[in-house]
Amino acid sequence: MPTTPLHHTATDWGIVAVFAIVYLGMFLGGLPRLKLDRSGVALLGAIAVIGLSGLPVEDAARAIDLPTIVLLFAFMVVSAQMRLGGFYGAVTRRVGAMPLSRNGLLAALIVVSGALSAVFSNDIVCLAMTPVVARLCLQRGLNPLPFLIGLACAANIGSAATLIGNPQNMLIGSVLQMPFAGYVRQALPPVLIGLVLLWVWLVYGPGADAGTGSPHSRPLPEGEGAMRGEVVAEEPPFDSWQTAKGLVVAAALMLIFLFTDWPRDVAALVGAGLLLLSRRLHTSHFMGLVDWPLLILFMGLFVVNHAFETTGLAAQAVAWLGAQGVHLADPGPLLVASAVLSNLVSNVPAVMLLLPHLGGSAERAGVMLALVTTFAGNLLLVGSIANLIVADLARQQGIVIDWKRHAITGIPVTLLTLAVVWAWMRFVA
Repeated sequence: MPTTPLHHTATDWGIVAVFAIVYLGMFLGGLPRLKLDRSGVALLGAIAVIGLSGLPVEDAARAIDLPTIVLLFAFMVVSAQMRLGGFYGAVTRRVGAMPLSRNGLLAALIVVSGALSAVFSNDIVCLAMTPVVARLCLQRGLNPLPFLIGLACAANIGSAATLIGNPQNMLIGSVLQMPFAGYVRQALPPVLIGLVLLWVWLVYGPGADAGTGSPHSRPLPEGEGAMRGEVVAEEPPFDSWQTAKGLVVAAALMLIFLFTDWPRDVAALVGAGLLLLSRRLHTSHFMGLVDWPLLILFMGLFVVNHAFETTGLAAQAVAWLGAQGVHLADPGPLLVASAVLSNLVSNVPAVMLLLPHLGGSAERAGVMLALVTTFAGNLLLVGSIANLIVADLARQQGIVIDWKRHAITGIPVTLLTLAVVWAWMRFVA
């Protein structure tokens, strides 16, 4: 059915220009000649569209999906509790002390990284585990590259297993109101198969013996490499009480998500509040580990995308694609669009662009969107923050993970895991 053409004003085209500049910034990681990262670009973009359109601040605030922001913040606090308790490093050291062969140790680390990332932030897991894994490999005389690349890839793959494993999944689950248990049932099999394929490639693929790391640490020059301020921080010593406290809250939240209808954002916020009630850990310690730039990125993109939607151009583009027989909610187009956009503008902006256009089968399409945008992060070294965190921290140990070394594993593993998602969603789920 033909749609009535929309007449676009100068304001509309101004908003389109801001939208294009913002997503150029997402692609480049900032804007040329300006000291802006993605969060700064999104924030300035939101300010620009509010100024251009005269959008009331109250309306701009309503464009932000508050449950997503609350859920993301709450789980940053939970992850901070686990890191401050030294949990991640202790688990990694415990695995490293086990009498395992090289391939057995690799399998164990992949399982641990994937499992922890399904419950806690994949970025935090990589942040805490990378230095321990690097030192472990150097001490045992093992080539650290497969272990470190495997850590990053497993964290990305494992984080897709739940609606709390990474920011884009939180967004999808919140906006589409997806049931937690139902999502896990559909997503867990491709995730488990993906982790197995990752192990097989690292053990038998051409990257298994490619390159070695120097046992001598080479500290990074100041300001080089670190994706976030806490990247260079030392892992805290293990604290059994703080770890137990965090694990109890995390386990309680998982049970609530799986077996009750209590809103996830409310439950997570209550859990975070309980963790903040501490006699030993100051609130500033938690707040220092909260990724405020990521929260700003989310809020800025919500406002920019809302302004762009009001121009009607997105709806017109989707309608035109539909007239050509390309429907974004269909598995094939959605897989291609999700994978391409995730590597062009990063997974969170890609999800924000695609979410409004999933059509009637939103829940099924939401599962595919979550899996594909997460798995696609393994394609290139710059495809996910987790990859960059591992590369930065490895370099501080004198181990260089450049894009070529990452691509030996990242490209084939991504293609294999995306094929698994396609087959699973097309023929099984």
